[in-house]
Amino acid sequence: MQSQNDVRVTVRVDKDLKEIAENLFARLGMNMTTAINVFLRKTVNENAIPFPVSTKTAGFGTGYTAGEITRAFSEIVAEETAYKRSQGFPVARYDAAKGRAYLEYADGTKEYVGNGH
Repeated sequence: MQSQNDVRVTVRVDKDLKEIAENLFARLGMNMTTAINVFLRKTVNENAIPFPVSTKTAGFGTGYTAGEITRAFSEIVAEETAYKRSQGFPVARYDAAKGRAYLEYADGTKEYVGNGH
């Protein structure tokens, strides 16, 4: 519902990003306009951007596809998992069939966490 105080704001965003964001917002029960208003209200209430903003990068600039970023992330997770196993640390895993998270130890034993609800 529009009020007399509503104004139109136009922004340019990547087509794929917009589509992904719209799908996420729909799952959250809102549209893009509502999501942007939530962000703006939170920003004003906190008198700051409501999440960390940094000049540090995760090693990605522009021009990478979602698939390339996903593959890089998967490689990093695999490296971290291998390192933890080599040091004898348990690795957090998820059993989709049981719908439960567990810790997998270097000897292969599994310790389920939580009560599965």
